[in-house]
Amino acid sequence: MDPVLAKQGFGAADLVLNWEEIVGERLARVCEPIKLQWPTRAPKAEPGEIEPASLIVRVESGFAIELQHVGGTIIERVNTHLGWRCIGKLLLRQGPVGTQPKAKRRILVDDPQARAEAQAQVESIEDEGLREALARLGTRILSEKKAPKNA
Repeated sequence: MDPVLAKQGFGAADLVLNWEEIVGERLARVCEPIKLQWPTRAPKAEPGEIEPASLIVRVESGFAIELQHVGGTIIERVNTHLGWRCIGKLLLRQGPVGTQPKAKRRILVDDPQARAEAQAQVESIEDEGLREALARLGTRILSEKKAPKNA
């Protein structure tokens, strides 16, 4: 676990790393999770009595009202992604969202040799859909191994 994320209350980097997948591309461009704020726990509280955390989200100033309106949906999506009722409310902090340019994905040229090698590896798999998916994955992996790193 990254110590920086742990200081912000995140038990795992999953929420930060998959933010775009959780809230959607449109909202991810204008907001980002910055902290999970857990309520103070009673000294003798039972495990089932733990209150959910507040998710603090930084949002671009012009989109704060929109995010407030879809706050319930965001809470539901985050809780579904995490698999339990972790978030109870959303707290908004207006400010610039750190828009770091994404690394450009390399577009790989279809390598017939890599495709043939991958198909040979999975030919014994009976399920056609699974066999095709694994062949595509294998082709991509083998192609990336052969592709130059600066491409």
